[in-house]
Amino acid sequence: MSLIIAGERSGVGKTTVTLTLLASLCRRSQHVQSFKVGPDYIDPMFHEHVTGRACRNLDPILTSPSYVQQCFARHSQGMQYALVEGVMGLFDGVTPPLPLQRVNDYASTAHIARLLDLPVVLVIDCSRLSGSVAAIAHGYSSFDPRIKIAGVIFNRVGSDRHLQLLKDALASLKLPILGVLHRQDNITIPDRHLGLVPTAEIPQINALIDRLADLGDLCFDWERLLPLLQVSRETPPLVPPLTKGRGWGRVRVAVARDRAFNFYYQDNLDLLQQLGAELVFWSPLEDTGLPEGIQGMYFGGGFPEVFAQQLAQNTKTKAAIKTAILAGMPTIAECGGLMYLCEQIVDFAGKSWSMVGVLPTTAVMSGRLTLGYRRAVVLEDSLLVSAGTTVCGHEFHRSYLTSNFQQPLFQTYRFDTEESTGYEGWGNNSPYLNLHASYIHMHWGACTDIPERFLKRCLEGSIPNV
Repeated sequence: MSLIIAGERSGVGKTTVTLTLLASLCRRSQHVQSFKVGPDYIDPMFHEHVTGRACRNLDPILTSPSYVQQCFARHSQGMQYALVEGVMGLFDGVTPPLPLQRVNDYASTAHIARLLDLPVVLVIDCSRLSGSVAAIAHGYSSFDPRIKIAGVIFNRVGSDRHLQLLKDALASLKLPILGVLHRQDNITIPDRHLGLVPTAEIPQINALIDRLADLGDLCFDWERLLPLLQVSRETPPLVPPLTKGRGWGRVRVAVARDRAFNFYYQDNLDLLQQLGAELVFWSPLEDTGLPEGIQGMYFGGGFPEVFAQQLAQNTKTKAAIKTAILAGMPTIAECGGLMYLCEQIVDFAGKSWSMVGVLPTTAVMSGRLTLGYRRAVVLEDSLLVSAGTTVCGHEFHRSYLTSNFQQPLFQTYRFDTEESTGYEGWGNNSPYLNLHASYIHMHWGACTDIPERFLKRCLEGSIPNV
């Protein structure tokens, strides 16, 4: 058994509650595994900082329902406790296109609860209600009989009198109160234009986690929670690795990972390693050149706009990257990585910063948020995918490019409709024959041919003198 932490809507404190539970659990056990519903990168960073173990995303759109089940089983093996943080409100999902099952909460927290057959703990923001908490709890617990609500956690409770009103209101429902978090003015997780600030940028992160652990020791009903959080030992699933190596020999891939570039699905990195890649982590912010002997490059998303000045000033590294790409080195650049390869980034203050310059366009920061799942139809054979293939991905950014894509990689559509959102991606046209640069983030768990194709191209290509 494990638990899913769900909210009655976004903003009720799911992440704070989840981190508080994890921090306190990790004082009891070193074998705690966390999961996050949906495509988010930043919440899992906090999970990993607390547990010391990579958080895994559970997203049936980016992968598949069966992959979600296998991923949960695989990474729960050998663990004492497992905890899943939900996304948005409990039943907030999408209606997928045919031939997928016609359910209007596809990829929601409730959908994941059904797939994994896990009970749900509902987090309720009580800051502006008292008796109405009963209506909320009753509605959520009765809306879908397939979902087992194991109890509720009251968040942002005011006075003791306020708490008593909440308890009195819930008494008739016989629904356990598994935790009570009062307003915590001294516990604040900073945020900015794409959500929470990543852990690497929070100097006081360890002190914050300690305060959460102290809070968790006191505010939860651990006698009831611990049995629910324990991983079942009845029939431990024997789940094989994601894939097996192909015996290709060593393939050195430089993975940009620092404060500017840190949006990676751990499953993607695992796949590369299981297929035989040696991942060389390096910093476009701090290093003065590329790692030696590499055969491919991977630039994930992140916040290049926040560190644009430092990236711009690292001219040696920018020149080495451009030389390598133009010489044919296979390169993946997602979202923030795409922006870094442009000629310039214009930040929120309107100031321009010189970037790598391999793509003839400028990335301009904007107040407009581009967000959502995408179905992307591949227009021509490229570094990662074959023409005619449809892949699912996710966009989440506040920037736009000043010029159109040349020979775009994809025609994109909203996931839940046939509405086209345009054309997307750079690659497959000289001088970008070995480049995949796109705003779309992809999870490779259900399409292992993508990393296989990438590593094969890395082996086939010559290594430029960088």
